[in-house]
Amino acid sequence: MVILAEGSFDVEGAKTAVGIIRYGRCRTVAVIDSQHAGQTTKDVIGVGEDIPVVASLQEALIYEPQTLAIGIAPRGGLLPAEWRQVIVNALECGLDVISGLHAFLRDDPEIAFVAERHGCVIADVRRPPEGLPVAEGLCRSVPEQTVLTVGTDCCVGKMSVSLELTLGAKRRGMAADFVATGQTGIMIWGRGISVDACVADFIAGAAERIVLEGCRDADWVFVEGQGSLYHPGYSGVTMGLIHGTSPKQMVLCHQASRPEIRGYGIAIPPLNEVVAYHEAVCAPLFPTKVTAIALNTYDLTAAEAERAIREAEELTGLPADDCVRNGPDKLLDAVISAAG
Repeated sequence: MVILAEGSFDVEGAKTAVGIIRYGRCRTVAVIDSQHAGQTTKDVIGVGEDIPVVASLQEALIYEPQTLAIGIAPRGGLLPAEWRQVIVNALECGLDVISGLHAFLRDDPEIAFVAERHGCVIADVRRPPEGLPVAEGLCRSVPEQTVLTVGTDCCVGKMSVSLELTLGAKRRGMAADFVATGQTGIMIWGRGISVDACVADFIAGAAERIVLEGCRDADWVFVEGQGSLYHPGYSGVTMGLIHGTSPKQMVLCHQASRPEIRGYGIAIPPLNEVVAYHEAVCAPLFPTKVTAIALNTYDLTAAEAERAIREAEELTGLPADDCVRNGPDKLLDAVISAAG
């Protein structure tokens, strides 16, 4: 596939692109971003090795992509106006299009017409399935270990941590599954429900459904978290996920260099208080614990990262690590130990 990230290709601005490049099962052959054209993805975001960044769709076609992926998840999930023609041109060239936007491309008459005319598929992965239930608390009684990542803010690495733990568990021969609850996770794993696109009454029910599906063939289910209980805009989806998944354990994710909720100026409490708050929220319905701290230290030096990890452990009394920088083994050992 080729990823469209025009004007937004960086670690924080194109987290969908970064996730696909780092974990995707489909091979990425190019990224479209005229600001970084001539470089590689390794140059720009630190992963992807020699995947070229090109200035236009026409340049990307040299690499014979079959699919165009929308590589950003902007606030509100709307399609940037300047990207519309690129999508139309891609369809005219016979490329399928995969999108995680809230604005569904298949509902756009012009785009849908061009896709049908050229026999192309448009996959709006954020579109929720029909017939979602209201949660019934069924996950509380499953014997499998359900581990939910929670965060101090949005975009702190909850999906990456869940994937790293899942892949690490599989490498150990454990029966593990990843439960995708957002558009990027679905693009990577091939299934899931983007819970932030569900009607509020059915967020917990959607989470419950996909956790139960994950438990069919796995003893360990790692659920991708969304939002944050502290976030003024997205706390609702976090609470829905917590109640729907009824996790046996939680792994708290935090960007070590971030002191406040991005865009709101609200201070993030000390991590020991964050741990206690999450456990208190769960307590009336089901007892659970935060059993590890996953730090995002991508913007720190190795020495700074090590110091942040040590400080998090001293403050919370829990194992901490950056599982993207250092691998998932330390955190995986922690959740296995906590399961008894």
